[in-house]
Amino acid sequence: MKFLIPSIIALALFSSCNSTSEPYDEYSRDFQQLNQAITDILVHDIFSPPVAARVYVYSTAAAYSVVAASDEHYLPLTGQFNEFPSIEPAPQDLDFSSEVAALHAAGIVGQALVFSEDRMQQYMEELMNTLAEHHSAKGMEVSKEYGARVAEAVLNWASKDNYNQTRTFTKYEINDDPMRWKPTPPDYMDGIEPHWRNIRPLILDSAQMFKPVPPPTPSLDTQSVFYQDLMEVYQAVNELTPQQEAIAQFWDCNPYVSVHKGHVMLATKKITPGGHWMGITGIACRKAGLGFESTINAYLRAATGLFDGFISCWDEKYRSELVRPETLINEFIDEEWQPLLQTPPFPEYTSGHSVISGAAGIMLTGVFGDPFAFQDSTERVYGLPDRSYESFNTASDEAAISRLYGGIHYMPAIEMGIVQGRTLGAYIDSTLTTYQELSTHE
Repeated sequence: MKFLIPSIIALALFSSCNSTSEPYDEYSRDFQQLNQAITDILVHDIFSPPVAARVYVYSTAAAYSVVAASDEHYLPLTGQFNEFPSIEPAPQDLDFSSEVAALHAAGIVGQALVFSEDRMQQYMEELMNTLAEHHSAKGMEVSKEYGARVAEAVLNWASKDNYNQTRTFTKYEINDDPMRWKPTPPDYMDGIEPHWRNIRPLILDSAQMFKPVPPPTPSLDTQSVFYQDLMEVYQAVNELTPQQEAIAQFWDCNPYVSVHKGHVMLATKKITPGGHWMGITGIACRKAGLGFESTINAYLRAATGLFDGFISCWDEKYRSELVRPETLINEFIDEEWQPLLQTPPFPEYTSGHSVISGAAGIMLTGVFGDPFAFQDSTERVYGLPDRSYESFNTASDEAAISRLYGGIHYMPAIEMGIVQGRTLGAYIDSTLTTYQELSTHE
Protein backbone atom coordinates (compact mmCIF):
# COMPACT_ATOMS: atom_id res chain seq x y z
CA MET A 1 0.00 0.00 0.00
CA LYS A 2 1.29 3.45 -0.91
CA PHE A 3 0.80 6.52 1.27
CA LEU A 4 0.97 9.86 -0.49
CA ILE A 5 2.45 12.98 1.04
CA PRO A 6 -0.14 15.76 1.00
CA SER A 7 0.88 18.55 -1.37
CA ILE A 8 1.12 21.06 1.47
CA ILE A 9 3.75 18.86 3.10
CA ALA A 10 5.65 18.33 -0.11
CA LEU A 11 5.84 22.08 -0.60
CA ALA A 12 7.17 22.52 2.92
CA LEU A 13 10.14 20.24 2.33
CA PHE A 14 13.45 21.87 1.63
CA SER A 15 17.06 21.15 2.35
CA SER A 16 17.59 22.17 5.96
CA CYS A 17 21.13 20.91 6.13
CA ASN A 18 24.24 21.52 4.14
CA SER A 19 25.24 19.02 1.52
CA THR A 20 28.61 17.36 1.92
CA SER A 21 30.45 20.47 3.03
CA GLU A 22 33.38 18.59 4.49
CA PRO A 23 34.85 15.15 3.77
CA TYR A 24 33.82 12.04 5.66
CA ASP A 25 36.34 11.47 8.41
CA GLU A 26 37.07 9.35 11.43
CA TYR A 27 35.25 11.75 13.73
CA SER A 28 32.06 11.12 11.80
CA ARG A 29 32.59 7.42 12.37
CA ASP A 30 33.29 8.08 16.06
CA PHE A 31 29.99 9.88 16.52
CA GLN A 32 28.05 7.16 14.73
CA GLN A 33 29.71 4.50 16.86
CA LEU A 34 28.93 6.51 20.00
CA ASN A 35 25.29 6.64 18.95
CA GLN A 36 25.40 2.88 18.36
CA ALA A 37 26.86 2.39 21.83
CA ILE A 38 23.90 4.32 23.25
CA THR A 39 21.55 2.13 21.21
CA ASP A 40 23.18 -1.03 22.52
CA ILE A 41 22.81 0.15 26.09
CA LEU A 42 19.19 1.17 25.55
CA VAL A 43 18.50 -2.34 24.24
CA HIS A 44 20.29 -3.87 27.24
CA ASP A 45 18.40 -1.64 29.68
CA ILE A 46 15.03 -2.22 27.91
CA PHE A 47 14.05 1.41 27.42
CA SER A 48 10.54 2.11 26.13
CA PRO A 49 10.31 3.80 22.71
CA PRO A 50 9.41 7.30 23.98
CA VAL A 51 12.08 7.31 26.69
CA ALA A 52 14.72 6.01 24.28
CA ALA A 53 13.92 8.92 21.94
CA ARG A 54 14.60 11.27 24.83
CA VAL A 55 18.10 9.84 25.29
CA TYR A 56 18.87 10.12 21.59
CA VAL A 57 17.85 13.73 21.19
CA TYR A 58 19.40 15.09 24.38
CA SER A 59 22.78 13.44 23.81
CA THR A 60 22.77 14.61 20.19
CA ALA A 61 21.70 18.12 21.21
CA ALA A 62 24.77 18.32 23.45
CA ALA A 63 27.08 17.36 20.58
CA TYR A 64 25.31 19.72 18.19
CA SER A 65 25.57 22.62 20.68
CA VAL A 66 29.35 22.27 20.65
CA VAL A 67 29.31 22.29 16.86
CA ALA A 68 27.08 25.39 16.78
CA ALA A 69 29.38 27.18 19.22
CA SER A 70 32.43 26.32 17.12
CA ASP A 71 31.25 26.69 13.51
CA GLU A 72 29.33 29.75 12.38
CA HIS A 73 27.57 27.75 9.67
CA TYR A 74 25.51 26.07 12.39
CA LEU A 75 22.87 27.96 14.32
CA PRO A 76 22.33 27.49 18.07
CA LEU A 77 19.29 25.72 19.46
CA THR A 78 18.65 28.63 21.81
CA GLY A 79 15.39 30.25 20.76
CA GLN A 80 14.50 27.19 18.64
CA PHE A 81 14.13 24.32 21.11
CA ASN A 82 11.66 25.24 23.82
CA GLU A 83 13.46 26.77 26.84
CA PHE A 84 16.88 25.74 25.53
CA PRO A 85 19.67 27.60 27.37
CA SER A 86 22.35 29.82 25.94
CA ILE A 87 25.61 27.94 25.42
CA GLU A 88 28.89 29.62 26.26
CA PRO A 89 31.24 30.36 23.34
CA ALA A 90 33.80 27.73 22.44
CA PRO A 91 37.36 28.27 23.69
CA GLN A 92 39.71 30.16 21.41
CA ASP A 93 42.64 28.01 22.49
CA LEU A 94 44.53 26.73 19.46
CA ASP A 95 44.63 23.25 20.97
CA PHE A 96 40.85 23.12 21.38
CA SER A 97 39.12 20.37 19.40
CA SER A 98 35.41 20.80 18.77
CA GLU A 99 35.24 17.14 17.76
CA VAL A 100 36.60 15.93 21.09
CA ALA A 101 34.35 18.36 22.96
CA ALA A 102 31.24 17.32 21.05
CA LEU A 103 31.88 13.61 21.50
CA HIS A 104 32.59 14.12 25.20
CA ALA A 105 29.43 16.18 25.70
CA ALA A 106 27.25 13.57 23.99
CA GLY A 107 28.80 10.79 26.05
CA ILE A 108 28.25 12.59 29.36
CA VAL A 109 24.59 13.23 28.58
CA GLY A 110 24.06 9.70 27.30
CA GLN A 111 25.66 8.24 30.42
CA ALA A 112 23.49 10.36 32.70
CA LEU A 113 20.26 9.23 31.01
CA VAL A 114 20.77 5.46 30.75
CA PHE A 115 20.61 2.90 33.55
CA SER A 116 23.88 1.07 32.81
CA GLU A 117 26.10 4.08 33.39
CA ASP A 118 29.14 1.86 33.85
CA ARG A 119 28.83 0.55 30.29
CA MET A 120 28.70 4.06 28.86
CA GLN A 121 31.56 5.19 31.07
CA GLN A 122 33.75 2.34 29.86
CA TYR A 123 32.93 3.12 26.23
CA MET A 124 33.75 6.80 26.65
CA GLU A 125 37.02 6.11 28.46
CA GLU A 126 38.14 3.93 25.56
CA LEU A 127 37.05 6.56 23.03
CA MET A 128 38.84 9.39 24.84
CA ASN A 129 42.00 7.30 25.16
CA THR A 130 41.94 6.72 21.41
CA LEU A 131 41.39 10.40 20.70
CA ALA A 132 44.24 11.32 23.06
CA GLU A 133 46.65 9.62 20.63
CA HIS A 134 45.91 12.40 18.12
CA HIS A 135 45.69 15.44 20.40
CA SER A 136 47.94 17.13 22.93
CA ALA A 137 47.31 16.68 26.63
CA LYS A 138 46.35 20.33 26.84
CA GLY A 139 44.01 20.01 23.87
CA MET A 140 42.24 17.03 25.43
CA GLU A 141 41.89 18.84 28.75
CA VAL A 142 40.52 22.07 27.26
CA SER A 143 38.18 20.22 24.93
CA LYS A 144 36.82 17.80 27.51
CA GLU A 145 36.28 20.59 30.05
CA TYR A 146 34.25 22.58 27.53
CA GLY A 147 32.28 19.51 26.48
CA ALA A 148 31.49 18.81 30.12
CA ARG A 149 30.18 22.35 30.64
CA VAL A 150 27.94 22.07 27.58
CA ALA A 151 26.70 18.68 28.80
CA GLU A 152 25.92 20.18 32.20
CA ALA A 153 23.85 22.93 30.57
CA VAL A 154 21.93 20.41 28.46
CA LEU A 155 21.30 18.10 31.40
CA ASN A 156 20.06 21.01 33.50
CA TRP A 157 17.65 21.89 30.68
CA ALA A 158 16.62 18.24 30.33
CA SER A 159 15.83 18.00 34.04
CA LYS A 160 13.02 20.53 33.56
CA ASP A 161 11.11 18.65 30.82
CA ASN A 162 8.68 17.04 33.33
CA TYR A 163 10.17 13.57 32.90
CA ASN A 164 11.05 13.20 36.58
CA GLN A 165 7.62 14.41 37.60
CA THR A 166 5.85 11.89 35.38
CA ARG A 167 7.69 9.09 37.17
CA THR A 168 5.52 9.84 40.19
CA PHE A 169 2.16 10.02 38.37
CA THR A 170 -0.49 7.32 38.71
CA LYS A 171 -0.59 4.23 36.49
CA TYR A 172 -3.10 3.81 33.72
CA GLU A 173 -6.47 2.79 35.15
CA ILE A 174 -8.36 -0.08 33.51
CA ASN A 175 -12.16 -0.22 33.43
CA ASP A 176 -14.80 -2.59 32.05
CA ASP A 177 -15.48 -0.74 28.79
CA PRO A 178 -14.84 -3.43 26.14
CA MET A 179 -13.75 -0.79 23.61
CA ARG A 180 -11.18 0.79 25.88
CA TRP A 181 -7.60 -0.45 25.90
CA LYS A 182 -6.61 -3.12 28.36
CA PRO A 183 -3.37 -5.09 28.83
CA THR A 184 -2.71 -7.84 26.30
CA PRO A 185 -1.07 -11.30 26.35
CA PRO A 186 1.27 -12.79 27.21
CA ASP A 187 2.41 -10.57 30.08
CA TYR A 188 -0.54 -8.18 30.46
CA MET A 189 1.81 -5.28 31.13
CA ASP A 190 0.59 -1.92 32.39
CA GLY A 191 0.15 0.85 29.84
CA ILE A 192 3.56 2.39 29.09
CA GLU A 193 4.03 6.14 29.59
CA PRO A 194 0.38 7.21 29.99
CA HIS A 195 1.55 10.73 30.90
CA TRP A 196 4.06 11.28 28.07
CA ARG A 197 1.90 14.13 26.75
CA ASN A 198 3.19 16.13 29.72
CA ILE A 199 6.78 15.99 28.51
CA ARG A 200 8.02 19.31 27.13
CA PRO A 201 8.26 19.13 23.32
CA LEU A 202 11.20 20.59 21.43
CA ILE A 203 9.63 22.44 18.50
CA LEU A 204 5.88 21.88 18.94
CA ASP A 205 4.04 24.39 21.10
CA SER A 206 2.05 21.59 22.75
CA ALA A 207 1.38 17.85 22.55
CA GLN A 208 -2.00 18.65 20.95
CA MET A 209 -0.56 20.74 18.11
CA PHE A 210 -1.05 18.01 15.50
CA LYS A 211 -4.04 16.24 17.03
CA PRO A 212 -5.38 13.73 14.47
CA VAL A 213 -9.04 13.12 13.67
CA PRO A 214 -10.64 10.61 16.06
CA PRO A 215 -10.71 6.94 15.11
CA PRO A 216 -13.92 5.36 13.78
CA THR A 217 -16.50 4.87 16.53
CA PRO A 218 -15.78 1.51 18.18
CA SER A 219 -18.61 -0.93 17.52
CA LEU A 220 -19.16 -4.67 17.14
CA ASP A 221 -22.05 -4.05 14.77
CA THR A 222 -21.04 -6.11 11.74
CA GLN A 223 -22.12 -3.27 9.44
CA SER A 224 -19.98 -0.65 11.17
CA VAL A 225 -16.77 0.78 9.75
CA PHE A 226 -14.91 -0.21 12.91
CA TYR A 227 -15.98 -3.85 12.65
CA GLN A 228 -14.79 -3.98 9.06
CA ASP A 229 -11.44 -2.58 10.18
CA LEU A 230 -11.28 -5.25 12.88
CA MET A 231 -11.98 -8.03 10.40
CA GLU A 232 -9.35 -6.60 8.05
CA VAL A 233 -6.72 -7.20 10.74
CA TYR A 234 -8.04 -10.69 11.42
CA GLN A 235 -7.97 -11.68 7.77
CA ALA A 236 -4.65 -9.98 7.03
CA VAL A 237 -2.84 -12.11 9.62
CA ASN A 238 -4.64 -15.27 8.53
CA GLU A 239 -3.65 -14.71 4.89
CA LEU A 240 -0.12 -13.35 5.24
CA THR A 241 2.27 -13.82 2.37
CA PRO A 242 5.96 -14.57 3.07
CA GLN A 243 6.81 -11.03 1.91
CA GLN A 244 4.30 -9.45 4.29
CA GLU A 245 5.58 -11.54 7.17
CA ALA A 246 9.15 -10.48 6.39
CA ILE A 247 8.09 -6.82 6.40
CA ALA A 248 6.32 -7.19 9.74
CA GLN A 249 9.32 -8.89 11.34
CA PHE A 250 11.78 -6.33 9.95
CA TRP A 251 9.90 -3.40 11.49
CA ASP A 252 8.87 -5.14 14.72
CA CYS A 253 11.26 -3.06 16.86
CA ASN A 254 9.67 -4.22 20.11
CA PRO A 255 12.19 -3.57 22.89
CA TYR A 256 10.87 -6.50 24.96
CA VAL A 257 9.24 -9.61 23.50
CA SER A 258 8.50 -12.44 25.94
CA VAL A 259 8.04 -16.07 25.02
CA HIS A 260 6.39 -18.46 27.49
CA LYS A 261 7.17 -22.18 27.37
CA GLY A 262 5.45 -23.95 30.22
CA HIS A 263 6.74 -22.33 33.39
CA VAL A 264 9.73 -20.80 31.64
CA MET A 265 9.68 -17.27 30.25
CA LEU A 266 12.30 -16.18 27.72
CA ALA A 267 12.82 -12.56 26.68
CA THR A 268 14.09 -11.13 23.42
CA LYS A 269 15.37 -7.55 23.46
CA LYS A 270 15.48 -5.41 20.33
CA ILE A 271 15.98 -1.82 19.25
CA THR A 272 13.08 0.60 19.53
CA PRO A 273 11.45 2.16 16.45
CA GLY A 274 13.47 5.31 17.13
CA GLY A 275 16.64 3.25 17.37
CA HIS A 276 15.89 1.79 13.96
CA TRP A 277 15.58 5.27 12.43
CA MET A 278 18.75 6.48 14.13
CA GLY A 279 20.43 3.49 12.51
CA ILE A 280 19.03 4.55 9.13
CA THR A 281 20.41 8.04 9.77
CA GLY A 282 23.89 6.59 10.19
CA ILE A 283 23.53 4.54 7.00
CA ALA A 284 22.54 7.68 5.08
CA CYS A 285 25.43 9.68 6.53
CA ARG A 286 27.91 7.05 5.44
CA LYS A 287 26.45 6.75 1.96
CA ALA A 288 26.45 10.54 1.50
CA GLY A 289 29.97 10.81 2.89
CA LEU A 290 29.02 13.47 5.43
CA GLY A 291 31.71 14.95 7.62
CA PHE A 292 31.54 15.37 11.38
CA GLU A 293 29.45 18.53 11.64
CA SER A 294 27.01 17.45 8.93
CA THR A 295 26.64 14.03 10.53
CA ILE A 296 25.70 15.49 13.90
CA ASN A 297 23.29 17.86 12.19
CA ALA A 298 21.55 14.95 10.44
CA TYR A 299 21.26 12.99 13.69
CA LEU A 300 19.88 16.02 15.51
CA ARG A 301 17.18 16.66 12.95
CA ALA A 302 16.10 13.01 12.84
CA ALA A 303 16.06 12.75 16.64
CA THR A 304 14.00 15.93 16.94
CA GLY A 305 11.31 14.50 14.67
CA LEU A 306 11.29 11.27 16.68
CA PHE A 307 11.05 12.99 20.06
CA ASP A 308 8.21 15.36 19.20
CA GLY A 309 6.54 12.61 17.18
CA PHE A 310 6.31 10.37 20.23
CA ILE A 311 4.83 13.18 22.32
CA SER A 312 2.18 13.90 19.68
CA CYS A 313 1.37 10.22 19.19
CA TRP A 314 1.19 9.34 22.88
CA ASP A 315 -1.10 12.31 23.48
CA GLU A 316 -3.62 10.75 21.11
CA LYS A 317 -3.10 7.20 22.34
CA TYR A 318 -4.16 8.06 25.86
CA ARG A 319 -6.95 10.35 24.70
CA SER A 320 -8.74 7.82 22.46
CA GLU A 321 -7.63 4.81 24.57
CA LEU A 322 -8.72 2.48 21.78
CA VAL A 323 -8.68 -1.28 22.35
CA ARG A 324 -6.20 -3.42 20.41
CA PRO A 325 -7.39 -5.87 17.72
CA GLU A 326 -6.09 -8.86 19.65
CA THR A 327 -8.38 -8.16 22.60
CA LEU A 328 -11.59 -7.96 20.58
CA ILE A 329 -10.76 -10.82 18.22
CA ASN A 330 -9.99 -13.17 21.11
CA GLU A 331 -13.10 -12.18 23.03
CA PHE A 332 -15.68 -11.97 20.26
CA ILE A 333 -14.39 -13.68 17.10
CA ASP A 334 -11.68 -16.31 17.60
CA GLU A 335 -10.20 -17.08 21.01
CA GLU A 336 -7.30 -18.99 19.45
CA TRP A 337 -6.20 -16.18 17.13
CA GLN A 338 -2.82 -14.56 17.72
CA PRO A 339 -1.18 -11.60 15.98
CA LEU A 340 2.11 -12.27 14.20
CA LEU A 341 3.85 -9.70 16.42
CA GLN A 342 3.48 -9.33 20.15
CA THR A 343 1.05 -6.49 20.86
CA PRO A 344 2.86 -3.54 22.52
CA PRO A 345 1.55 -2.43 25.94
CA PHE A 346 -0.25 0.82 25.16
CA PRO A 347 -3.45 1.96 23.39
CA GLU A 348 -3.92 1.44 19.67
CA TYR A 349 -4.64 4.80 18.01
CA THR A 350 -2.58 6.25 16.38
CA SER A 351 0.18 3.86 15.33
CA GLY A 352 3.45 4.90 16.93
CA HIS A 353 5.50 3.34 14.13
CA SER A 354 3.48 5.26 11.55
CA VAL A 355 3.81 8.60 13.32
CA ILE A 356 7.50 8.52 14.10
CA SER A 357 8.44 6.88 10.80
CA GLY A 358 6.48 9.53 8.94
CA ALA A 359 8.24 12.27 10.90
CA ALA A 360 11.71 10.76 10.57
CA GLY A 361 11.23 10.17 6.85
CA ILE A 362 10.39 13.83 6.32
CA MET A 363 13.30 15.05 8.44
CA LEU A 364 15.82 12.85 6.64
CA THR A 365 14.42 13.82 3.25
CA GLY A 366 15.02 17.43 4.25
CA VAL A 367 18.66 16.58 4.90
CA PHE A 368 19.52 14.19 2.09
CA GLY A 369 16.95 15.03 -0.59
CA ASP A 370 14.52 12.85 -2.52
CA PRO A 371 14.96 10.28 -3.85
CA PHE A 372 17.75 8.91 -1.68
CA ALA A 373 18.06 5.16 -2.12
CA PHE A 374 19.63 3.13 0.68
CA GLN A 375 20.00 -0.38 2.01
CA ASP A 376 18.74 -0.79 5.56
CA SER A 377 21.02 -3.11 7.52
CA THR A 378 19.89 -2.19 11.04
CA GLU A 379 18.25 -5.56 11.70
CA ARG A 380 21.25 -7.74 10.76
CA VAL A 381 22.13 -8.12 14.42
CA TYR A 382 18.74 -9.80 14.93
CA GLY A 383 19.28 -12.24 12.08
CA LEU A 384 17.11 -10.43 9.53
CA PRO A 385 18.25 -9.70 5.96
CA ASP A 386 18.72 -6.16 4.68
CA ARG A 387 15.89 -4.37 2.91
CA SER A 388 16.34 -1.73 0.21
CA TYR A 389 14.34 1.47 -0.26
CA GLU A 390 14.25 4.11 -2.95
CA SER A 391 13.58 6.88 -0.44
CA PHE A 392 13.02 7.58 3.24
CA ASN A 393 9.29 8.00 2.64
CA THR A 394 9.15 4.60 0.96
CA ALA A 395 10.68 3.14 4.11
CA SER A 396 8.14 5.07 6.21
CA ASP A 397 5.29 3.62 4.16
CA GLU A 398 6.55 0.10 4.74
CA ALA A 399 7.11 0.67 8.45
CA ALA A 400 3.52 1.87 8.74
CA ILE A 401 1.84 -0.96 6.84
CA SER A 402 3.94 -3.50 8.74
CA ARG A 403 1.67 -2.91 11.72
CA LEU A 404 -1.33 -4.34 9.83
CA TYR A 405 0.69 -7.36 8.76
CA GLY A 406 1.79 -7.80 12.37
CA GLY A 407 -1.84 -7.82 13.53
CA ILE A 408 -1.44 -5.04 16.05
CA HIS A 409 -3.12 -2.03 14.37
CA TYR A 410 -6.26 -1.18 12.43
CA MET A 411 -5.78 0.65 9.14
CA PRO A 412 -7.09 4.04 10.38
CA ALA A 413 -4.32 4.14 13.00
CA ILE A 414 -1.80 3.46 10.24
CA GLU A 415 -3.22 5.90 7.68
CA MET A 416 -3.86 8.72 10.14
CA GLY A 417 -0.58 8.02 11.90
CA ILE A 418 1.50 8.50 8.76
CA VAL A 419 -0.35 11.76 8.01
CA GLN A 420 0.13 12.93 11.59
CA GLY A 421 3.85 12.14 11.47
CA ARG A 422 4.48 13.70 8.08
CA THR A 423 2.55 16.84 8.88
CA LEU A 424 4.43 17.18 12.15
CA GLY A 425 7.73 16.43 10.42
CA ALA A 426 7.14 19.03 7.73
CA TYR A 427 6.44 21.64 10.39
CA ILE A 428 9.62 20.81 12.30
CA ASP A 429 11.69 20.66 9.11
CA SER A 430 10.57 24.13 8.08
CA THR A 431 10.79 25.62 11.59
CA LEU A 432 14.11 24.27 12.86
CA THR A 433 17.03 26.03 11.14
CA THR A 434 20.37 24.45 11.89
CA TYR A 435 22.59 25.25 8.93
CA GLN A 436 23.16 28.48 7.02
CA GLU A 437 25.29 29.35 4.05
CA LEU A 438 27.54 32.34 4.70
CA SER A 439 27.89 35.07 2.11
CA THR A 440 31.42 35.76 0.92
CA HIS A 441 32.82 39.21 0.29
CA GLU A 442 36.01 39.88 -1.61
